[in-house]
Amino acid sequence: MTEDQVKKIVTDIIEEIAPDEDVSDLKSDIRLRDQLDLDSMDFLDIVMELRKQHGIEVPEEDYPELASLDSCAAYLTPKFNAK
Repeated sequence: MTEDQVKKIVTDIIEEIAPDEDVSDLKSDIRLRDQLDLDSMDFLDIVMELRKQHGIEVPEEDYPELASLDSCAAYLTPKFNAK
């Protein structure tokens, strides 16, 4: 799986949990919470959906790795490819 595919998965999950947010113009290097109106519960929902839909576990200490689309892709791509 490529980093672009992982970014698409993350944006799809964001669209599911925050359907009012426009993810079409997200900057991949800027923190998601700086671009979208996501609270801590939304963030936890993203982590839960990654586990539920894709079997990807993200330990709490690694949550900062999911700050931007770029960091999500860098952190998650190896996890997807290890499956």
